[in-house]
Amino acid sequence: MTLSGVGATSLGVARARARESLRPDRLFDDPYAAAFAVAGEHRAVTPARARLAFHVIIRTRFYDDYLLASGCRQVVLLAAGLDTRTYRLPWAPGVQVYELDLPSVLSYKAGVLAGVDAVPRCSLTTLPVDLRTDWPSALVGAGFSPAVPTAWLIEGLLVYLTAVEASLLLTRVGSLSAPGSRVSFERNNAASAIAAGDRAGIESYAELWKGGLGEDPVAWLSSHGWSPETHALVDVAASYGRTVLDESFSGFLTATYDG
Repeated sequence: MTLSGVGATSLGVARARARESLRPDRLFDDPYAAAFAVAGEHRAVTPARARLAFHVIIRTRFYDDYLLASGCRQVVLLAAGLDTRTYRLPWAPGVQVYELDLPSVLSYKAGVLAGVDAVPRCSLTTLPVDLRTDWPSALVGAGFSPAVPTAWLIEGLLVYLTAVEASLLLTRVGSLSAPGSRVSFERNNAASAIAAGDRAGIESYAELWKGGLGEDPVAWLSSHGWSPETHALVDVAASYGRTVLDESFSGFLTATYDG
């Protein structure tokens, strides 16, 4: 089985995570990333590809820290891709994680992880859905409780959606969030910033980008019941002992739902 379209972009992310996991000063250890990486096409490293990989590495560690520090016992990974946090992070007892993504992605992921005998370190429910459709019904039907504070992660997804689709997705997240819930995603259009003036080597990704939310995400969150915080990539990278390769990089948002 192979992946195509947006689903195939997760293979590039897995390759970046696999390379980082081999470094003596690695920011995280993903012992399963290599199993996905070998399945993907290995391409020459271009400046744009190097910048994108750097962004993936910093965001992986940032989101790891965000999820573990959230204190939430209910976690939802929207567009989970080939992420293996449910298998590699030290989750607190009683944490329930829901992974949502396209059927082809989750099927491919399950097959690879079964081949390396990976075992979740939390209670895991996977939901094969298209996040442009009525995924909230599937989520609630699988046992998710809107009354319980939830940590939401929307990693690398919004840029592949139109402004209408992104706004609807975030509105649905808010409608399912109890006060005290958390959400995190990339600030502004990080992907376009990475590729500004140079898309050599990442054309297959760039042709899928639709622009994302299309407005100030801080203002959007503030007007929809969230208290947002911004995290510049240069500052996040520095806190991990890494130097940003290109100052045009964006960063991340975290927000708490006030209700």
